[in-house]
Amino acid sequence: MRTVLIGAAAAGCLLAVLAPESSRVAWSGPVAPTEDVKPVEDSMHEFMEYVFQPTYLRLKATMTTAPADNKGWKAIKADSLVLAESCNLLFSRAPDGAAADWIAHAKASREKGAALYAAGKAKDFAAATTAWKSMLESCNACHKQFEDGKHILQP
Repeated sequence: MRTVLIGAAAAGCLLAVLAPESSRVAWSGPVAPTEDVKPVEDSMHEFMEYVFQPTYLRLKATMTTAPADNKGWKAIKADSLVLAESCNLLFSRAPDGAAADWIAHAKASREKGAALYAAGKAKDFAAATTAWKSMLESCNACHKQFEDGKHILQP
C-alpha cells in the first residue's frame, strides 16, 4: 500500500511539473504531519551544516554583484527559495523550553527569505540585497540566542 501511495505521489508530482501552467491545479497547502513525518537527522548542527550552509555559501557568492543574465537570477531565486522553505523544517525542531522564540526566529527568517525570492523574481538587485541582509540578521538573531553567538553569517 505504501509503495503504491509513494508511486502515485511521485507520478502526481511529475504530472504537475510537466503539465502546462494553465492546467495546473492550485496548491492547497501542506498536509498535517503524521508519525511518518520525522527528521532524518536529529543533530541540529548536522542539519544546519548540510541543509542551510551549502545554500548560504552559494547565495553569498551570487549576491556579490547584480546578475548579468537569467542564469544569475535563477541562482538567486533557487537558493533563496531553498533557504526560505527550509525554515519550515525548523518548526518541528524547536528546543525544549524555548519553542516560542525558536518559531519566531524561523518565521522571520522564512519571511525575509521569501522577500529575497520575490526580489529575485522581480530582478531587483537593490531589493534583493536589502532582503539578503535582513534575512541574515534574522538567522544571526537565532544563532545569538541558541548558539551563544557562534556561526554568525556575513553578507
